[in-house]
Amino acid sequence: MQFRRKALSKLNAGDELDLPVRFARPQGKFVLGVSVLVMAVLGVWVFTGSVSTKLSASGILTRAQGSYLLQSPFSGQVTAVLAQEGRLLPPGAPLLQVATEQGERTVRAVAGGRVTSLVAKTGAVVATGADLAVLERVKSADEPLVAVLYVSGAGGADIRVGAAVDLDVQSAPRQRFGVLRGRVKDVGRAPQTQAQIAGFLGDARLAAQFARQGSPIAVLVQLEGSATASGYRWSTAGGPPYPLDSTTPVTGAVHLPAQRPVDWLLP
Repeated sequence: MQFRRKALSKLNAGDELDLPVRFARPQGKFVLGVSVLVMAVLGVWVFTGSVSTKLSASGILTRAQGSYLLQSPFSGQVTAVLAQEGRLLPPGAPLLQVATEQGERTVRAVAGGRVTSLVAKTGAVVATGADLAVLERVKSADEPLVAVLYVSGAGGADIRVGAAVDLDVQSAPRQRFGVLRGRVKDVGRAPQTQAQIAGFLGDARLAAQFARQGSPIAVLVQLEGSATASGYRWSTAGGPPYPLDSTTPVTGAVHLPAQRPVDWLLP
């Protein structure tokens, strides 16, 4: 009760009414000023700034014309292998000798290219239509590599020709060599079926892998050249100290057009 009487007495006293009232301490004013400044900067950025996004997709290093699968036109036993993996062959070059009921027959390359895989070995018995070899459609051994990414149909609509692409290469760990640099050269306009992908890559297994989530869009990425051991530009100084092989799996991050933050806020 004594405390209450003192408080009421002080409240009724008029000798301190002319003193200024302090609404905030100096520290509070500083915090308030910083908060106002941050909100102002954020407001300007929302209406004038932009946000960069990336689209990730799996793909493969290959040649621009792709590869094809050579199948046996007849059944019999392979008696000789006439070509070697990595060898560049002209159209019609012999690959295999097969003993059939009609005698020795020669299996020849349908189109010129580099042999990337020989499935049939000497002594193997093959049926008509059996897989024999995979050949890349190239005219010279120094044709540059490209990357082909397979993007879901919904994501392909946002990709622009010329967009930068960062590629993680399976045979060149990112932690040591960084990412391979490239730019989008072409964006497919129609979804690719599994059969179409297999026809381009010459590999049904890879086609099934890329088409497992539906019919994707093919995005062709041109690799940026450089005077490195691989012949291409990397995010590190030199990249891997060895050349890159065709059919190497990659994961690409495509840089999409910058978006305005205010577009996310407005309905």
